[in-house]
Amino acid sequence: MTRALFLDRDGVLDALVHYSSHDEWESPRSAADVRILPGVPDALRRAQAAGWLLFIITNQPSYAKGKVSLEGLHEAHEAVLRGIEVPVTKSYTCYHHPHAILEELKVACECRKPGTLFLRQAHEEFGVDLGQSWFVGDQDSDLRAGRAAGTRVALIESPGSEHKRGTVEPDVRFGSLAEFVAHVIEKRAP
Repeated sequence: MTRALFLDRDGVLDALVHYSSHDEWESPRSAADVRILPGVPDALRRAQAAGWLLFIITNQPSYAKGKVSLEGLHEAHEAVLRGIEVPVTKSYTCYHHPHAILEELKVACECRKPGTLFLRQAHEEFGVDLGQSWFVGDQDSDLRAGRAAGTRVALIESPGSEHKRGTVEPDVRFGSLAEFVAHVIEKRAP
């Protein structure tokens, strides 16, 4: 079995964006809004060199909520993939939201974190050993998904998402993905 890093996208790989239209910190809605966080490409290269598969698991409900076009979300995601400079094994995106204005996306699903569908799919498709893997995120929903799937969980204390965390205690916490990789992956801490 293979070990993997399951990475939340916004707040871990790229910066959250404050949109005054809704007075919220959110995922980038366009490629122009994407800002890769410092040290991310190098950290991902080092993790890959150490033998870790890389997966992105991201909730992207802005289209379902009528805040952006689906094309805008796709362009933003492609900008993140280009910006991290490292190919990921697979990227999983959930567009659903229980308060969506688009009825077809207003569903309770298993793919929206804290659901574990995408982690289970990675286990099945790529032979990922979830017990030897990490979920790295900046919100409680990320940590809950990882815990429910059997991974260890790391919290990245990203500015802008403070109000979406605090009820789940992570195994480790850091200020950036680069710090996580240096202290956990490269030192092979449990």
